[in-house]
Parts: sequence; C-alpha cells; structure tokens
Amino acid sequence: MAAGRSRTRRAPVDLTAIRTRKRAPGPDRDMMRRGARLFLAGSGETGLKRDMKRTPERVAQAWSTEILAGYRSDARRILATSFRSPEDGMVLVSRISFVSVCVHHLLPFLGEAHVAYLPGGRLIGLSKIARTVDALARRLQLQERLGRQIVEVLDDALAPRGSACRLEAEHLCMSVRGARKRGSRVVTTSYSGVFQATPALRAEFLRLCGAPPPAETTPRRPRRSAARRHRRPARRGARRG
Repeated sequence: MAAGRSRTRRAPVDLTAIRTRKRAPGPDRDMMRRGARLFLAGSGETGLKRDMKRTPERVAQAWSTEILAGYRSDARRILATSFRSPEDGMVLVSRISFVSVCVHHLLPFLGEAHVAYLPGGRLIGLSKIARTVDALARRLQLQERLGRQIVEVLDDALAPRGSACRLEAEHLCMSVRGARKRGSRVVTTSYSGVFQATPALRAEFLRLCGAPPPAETTPRRPRRSAARRHRRPARRGARRG
C-alpha cells in the first residue's frame, strides 16, 4: 500500500434487520398475484390464455389497492378530529353506499349504511362517518360484524350518549350460488347506549332511515270459555221456575 494512503472500512450490513423488517400493513400484492395465477391454472380454462396473461397482475392490483383497501385505513384516525358542541339532537348520515367482501366465499356484498349518534358534547365532520364506513367495509367481513365495528369506533372516538347503525345489502353468495335468489336483501342493526335502552329512540332512528316501522302489537281480547260462549242470555219477561 502506498504511504499516506488510508483505506476506509465500511460498516457491516445487518442482514438480520433486513430479514425481520416488517412489511407495510395491508394486502400482500405479490402473494395475491401468485394466488391468482394458481387460481387460473386450477380453473381449467384453456381457450383464453392470451387474455389471461396479465390477469394475475390485474387481480392483485384490484384487490390490494381497491377492494381490500380498508386494511390500509385506520378508522380511529379518521375520527380523531372532533369539536365541542352543545348540540344534543340525533345526527344521522343516511344511505351511505358501501361494498364489502364476505369472508366465507370471497364474494362481494353491497348496499347502504345508515349511521347515527346522539352527541355527548362533541361532533364529528359528516364526511368522516362515510369514510369510516368505507374503511371498515373494504375488508373481508361479516355484515353483522361490520355494523358492530362502526358503532364501536364511534363510541370510542366521540363518547356519545349512544350510536346506531343499520345495514341493508345484497350478498352475491346468495345471488349467484346457493339459494340463487337475486334481489334478496340482508338487514342488520347494531345499537349502543340510549339507542339500545330506548325502544322509542330506535323506532325514530328506523323511521328516519326510511325503514318500515316495527309491527305494533295490539292486546288481544280474552277468549270466552266454550260454556259461556254457547250459553243463551235469558229473555226479558221470561217466566222462571
């Protein structure tokens, strides 16, 4: 080595840190691409090979960035910004369209959500409720679980006096397979706080959603006994004895 020339030593690369590095949250696009390729191979289709060439990439793109985009959203962060308000009347955002995926058959279910809360001192921007529905819906889901999660995240973020959610959706797992009943709708509800404790408040919420009112039960008249029903009343002026 020439005199006066120094050699810089590079720090060793920590390969363990690279191996254990966590991937970004949300769907794994590469894994989905490989899965779509296997699915196509197992489908038995042989006449559309040219058209299916880029299908795995299209499927991975659609599912990872759109259909299951909710895994990259944090519903609590969406609702993190609220403001104080003395208003205490019901706040309802109605007919929020949503699309989700049934976890059982990986087929979509789509419909409308109606979300309400009774403020307990704080309000939230109305568009944030719609974004929250979207963040929780664009995942593998059950409709009953989706409604419960919407209510729970509202309760956690705002501490309202109560929250309510009504979901009405058509499930493709009932439309294109199984029963194959097109147009059938599944309706689920979830309540907390005063909505859960007060039937009149639930009825008002359903009325504002445009849902049919609950059936009223009218008390039935007691039935007379057979002996009393067939006994003929005595005529006036009839002689007795």
